[in-house]
This record gives sequence, structure tokens and C-alpha cells, in this order.
Amino acid sequence: MVRQAVDEYGLSFVMVASYFGSGSVFIASQAGVMHGYTLLWAVVGAALLGFMAQDMSARLGIYGTTLMSFVRNKLGRELATLIAVFLSIGCVAWTLGLVAAVGEGISFLTGGAVSWQPVALITTAAAIGVGLLDYSKVESIMVVMMLTLMVVYIVVAVPSSPDMGELAIGFVPTLDTFGALAIAAGVLGTTALWPNFFLESILVENKGWTTESDLPAARRDLAMGYAVGGITTIAILIVAAALLRPMGFTQLETFITPGEALVEVLGTWAMILFILGVIAAAFNSIIPIMWTPAYIIPEALGKDVDPGTPLFKTIFIGGTATGFASPLISQWLDLSVVDMVILFPTYNGIFALPLAAALLFWAVNDRETMGEHCNTLGLNVVNALLVVLAVVLAIMAAEDFLDLLLGGGF
Repeated sequence: MVRQAVDEYGLSFVMVASYFGSGSVFIASQAGVMHGYTLLWAVVGAALLGFMAQDMSARLGIYGTTLMSFVRNKLGRELATLIAVFLSIGCVAWTLGLVAAVGEGISFLTGGAVSWQPVALITTAAAIGVGLLDYSKVESIMVVMMLTLMVVYIVVAVPSSPDMGELAIGFVPTLDTFGALAIAAGVLGTTALWPNFFLESILVENKGWTTESDLPAARRDLAMGYAVGGITTIAILIVAAALLRPMGFTQLETFITPGEALVEVLGTWAMILFILGVIAAAFNSIIPIMWTPAYIIPEALGKDVDPGTPLFKTIFIGGTATGFASPLISQWLDLSVVDMVILFPTYNGIFALPLAAALLFWAVNDRETMGEHCNTLGLNVVNALLVVLAVVLAIMAAEDFLDLLLGGGF
């Protein structure tokens, strides 16, 4: 049964696992603690926009070419490479936060006997090893972990007794949203994940989706993955708003704060469950996120790209190895692990997502590339909405983000 699920839906779980890391857990928890149910609409909107963007990326891969190959063809090798390297900086930022999250989680499980910094170094090495495994093995790991995370948080969200009136209002944008723009940008940046715009156009070939008749299968795959990711994120936000806010929390004070909500419902053992979930989510994300530079930089250079090639392996290993610097970045910027896992995805939402969304919008409307399969008016409205929303949030949230990043975090 698992093998059948992997065959049919595995790619979407790799994509969703890349966005649903510890950043999603903590950003959703921070949104619930600081703003109650106010940003539920942002979670739903981000998931829908992410789905539509990846659908366009899949069509680009099936009917045309990969997104970075398109960029190279249109802008030339030098500018494409510059863009690929700039975007890859965001992947490095994610990795720094993710390995820190795994380290902090394991440190907690050992009762503090081991600090998070050395564990982060071991995590980085382990991520390099797993990322070089056969693609189908990575898919299987992602499917099992994502389904487990969803079940855990739904089990807690259902008995948390949220205020149904406030919950319903949270699915509609209100004026309160303007007080939560930095977190909204984080939600968008960690859900409508720009690396997936590139990876989807590349990996559809791995699934054998190469013709128009394969498009329904690709869409079912995406719908399943984003449903799991979106439902899980909503459940986390509801749990934080329904349980942590009434307990007096106004922000995530420590790494284990979101787990307090699980303890309230399930008992003290649930803290272990939460920490294991964070470790799994964080480690899950490292691999597909760091695959992205290993694919797009060679493509920008006009090189053949395949996970088995020395160039791919060199970039993946070198990029992932930046995780070794996570303790130094934490000390240098005076950021806690919680700060890192929230702010670094937010960086991507502000600086990388608008660029990637604009490039995708261009690609799926290029008749030379897509032929008769260019975007319809309806799809263009959705894609334009993603671009405009990303740009507007980036402009409005950039100052708050930089204040947090350079001012020692939350």
C-alpha cells in the first residue's frame, strides 16, 4: 500500500516535505500564538497558490523545458547563473535553520547532555548521505513522515476546543492582517516554496510524466501533497491559538513552547512526540531544498544535470555542508534556534519568492516555449496574484524582517 502511494503521490510528498519543515511548524505556531486565528486565510491561500504554481511548473516540464533552462535560454548563461546562485543563498539559509532545529531537538531528548551545536554538525553529515540515496528511497521516507505528522497534529487539534466563530473569521482577511505582515510573508514563503517551482519542472520526468495524458496524474499528486501539508499547517495554527494563547504565551519563548499545547491535550509524553515530529520535519526538508542548487546551477551553466553526475554531487555536498556553519551564524547574529527556523524561511518569502514567481509567470506565457499550452486567462490571474502578493508582502515586510534578523530575533 505504501509502495502504491509512493508510486502515485511520491513526488508531491517530496515537494511538500521540502516546505513543511521545522520552519512551517514554528511559523504556524508563532502565527497562532501572536495573532490567534487571524492568518488561517494565509495558510489556505498560500497552499492554493503553491499548488497552482507547481501545476504550472509541471506543465512547463511536460510541454516545454525546465524553469532554469528557460531562464538560461532567455537571459543567457551569465545572468542565469547569477540568478541561480542568488536563489541558492536562500537554500543555504534554510539549511542553517533546519540543521539547528534537528540539533536542538536531539539536545532536548538527551536532557541537555549534548548541546545542539555538535548535533547540528552530525545532522549536516547525515543529510549529505541521505540526499545522495536513490530518488525512490527518498520518496518513500517523505511519504511516511508527512502522513505521520498530519495525523499527530489532527489528533491534537480536534479536542483543543477552538472558538469556532473566531476560527471561521480567520479564514477571511481582515484589517488585523496588517499587524501580522512579517508572519504572513513567512507563511507564504514557507508554503508557496520557490524551490518547488524549479524542482517540479525537473522531476516530472523522474515520474514518467512526459505527455499531455500524464497531466491529470501530476495534478492528483499535487492535490494530495498540498492537502496533507495545508491541513497539517492549519492544525498546528489552531492548536497554538486554542491552547497556547490562553496559557499566556504571546510568542514562542523556547524551542519546546509549541509542544506545550500537545502536552495540555495528550499528557507529558506528547512533548517527546512533538520533538520527534520537529526533528523529522526539519531533516525531511534539508534534502529537497539542497537538491535545488545542485539542479539549477548546472542548468544555468548549460550542463547536463543528473543526481549521478559529479557536478550535481559536488554542489549538493558543498551546499549542504554549509550547515556546519549553523552554530557560528547563531552566535554571530545572536539568534536562537527558534529565531533561525522562523526568520530564514521568511527571508526566502521576501527575497527569493518574488523573483522565482515572476520567472515562472514569464515561462508559462512564452509561446515559443509552451506553444498552444500557454497559460489561460484564469491561470494567468492566479499566477499574477502570486507574483503581486509576493512582491507586496516583500516590500511591506522587509523592514520588519531586517530589524528582527539584525536585532537578535523575536
